[in-house]
Amino acid sequence: MTNRQPDQPLYFRQLLAGRDFAIGNPVAAQMMNFAYLVGDAETRECLLVDPAWDVESLVKLAHSDDMKVIGALGSHYHPDHLGGEMMGYSVEGARRLLELLPVKIHIQEKEAPCVKRVTGLSDSDLAPHAGGDVLKVGRIPIQFVHTPGHTEGSTCFLVGGDRLVAGDTLFVGSCGRVDLPGSDPEEMYRSLTQRLAKLPDDVVLFPGHDYGDSPTSTLGAQRRSNYAMRVPTLEMWLEMMGRG
Repeated sequence: MTNRQPDQPLYFRQLLAGRDFAIGNPVAAQMMNFAYLVGDAETRECLLVDPAWDVESLVKLAHSDDMKVIGALGSHYHPDHLGGEMMGYSVEGARRLLELLPVKIHIQEKEAPCVKRVTGLSDSDLAPHAGGDVLKVGRIPIQFVHTPGHTEGSTCFLVGGDRLVAGDTLFVGSCGRVDLPGSDPEEMYRSLTQRLAKLPDDVVLFPGHDYGDSPTSTLGAQRRSNYAMRVPTLEMWLEMMGRG
């Protein structure tokens, strides 16, 4: 896993629900989801990461930058990231994107059954990937980093080698919940302390929610300050998570 080369023409936007899109939606603003546009600034192609809440506005934001959305990445199946029913509230998401554009939703292969169940999408709408797969948008490589724990197929996306779009695996100052159906606290511990340990300190973290004291950080800073990355043993982690 090498850092992005200077000649790679990265296009990258971090967008906050309730501020940059889904403006006026109090539920979206309360959830504080981040969506992302990532792609190649020369070919003018990009992917939409975690399309939810106000998909048309996300597409229009890409178009306002003269970028063409050629697909989407889903970090995991929860409705606030890909759409569906949530606490009695209907969240638009990937299904709405496919009404607007004939694209594929790229997900981790183990997440496919839940994505279909929650969003109503079919096999033909999805492009499943294994951990380690690399998807290129123009010259920009996007590597799938499988990080189970929050869900079985939770995935982070290493964009250009130096930016980690982490979904609900890792936040600034905390990590995703492990007390939900399908969560696995042991796997989350391994994802935080082993799978993400393969990435260098200077990789920049871009989380799935604006839950921290800043919208981004570095993995090095999180390894020094984030309690979720500092628990020395699995036994202590399980006790902290109420599973000991």
